[in-house]
Amino acid sequence: MDTTHRTEQQRSAEQRRRELLEAADRVVLRDGPQASMNAIAAEAGITKPILYRHFGDKGGLYRALAKRHTDALLAALRAALDAPADRRRRVEATLDTYLAAIEARPQVYRFLMHPSEEAGQPSEQGFDVGRHSAPVLRRMGEELADVIAERIDLGEGGEAMARVWGHGIVGMMHAAGDWWLGERPCGRAALVSALADLLWGRLAEADDRVDGPRF
Repeated sequence: MDTTHRTEQQRSAEQRRRELLEAADRVVLRDGPQASMNAIAAEAGITKPILYRHFGDKGGLYRALAKRHTDALLAALRAALDAPADRRRRVEATLDTYLAAIEARPQVYRFLMHPSEEAGQPSEQGFDVGRHSAPVLRRMGEELADVIAERIDLGEGGEAMARVWGHGIVGMMHAAGDWWLGERPCGRAALVSALADLLWGRLAEADDRVDGPRF
């Protein structure tokens, strides 16, 4: 009975946590980096102390939201890399998947990657996002490095080179995407093509690993 009760309590807590994250998402979609714990608590119909009980503090809530969105983005990027197409088309599809994601939900992107602009410093009115965004990019770089290492034969020292490529590609996507989202100097397709051209030299020459899926 005790085990059953604990299992039910755990399921209830997990369900409540999902509901709170969905409420937080709605506020982020509306307010972007200015999303506050007060606004999220109000959206969820609870008090702020209850919100703290589930996530600890603003940083805990931010990390939970970052994981939620990064998990979804990485799944979409994996699907693009696994698409039945030649390597160039899959590279373009992967770049386009990332850019389409930040274009579709710019407020979520700004929440994850940009600190609150209010008064130039974090306050209760906004999250101190700047110091949390680096781990999101680091995780994406490591995930992409794993994909490259398992799919492309980079010869001696290939694992280290895969990490260089993984973090370099993520850095390029992030920097170019951030600039593009703010200034819109060209269409998404044109940016995808230009970035693919930049990457293509060594990628075009490298062979697939004989013991892994193709890249």
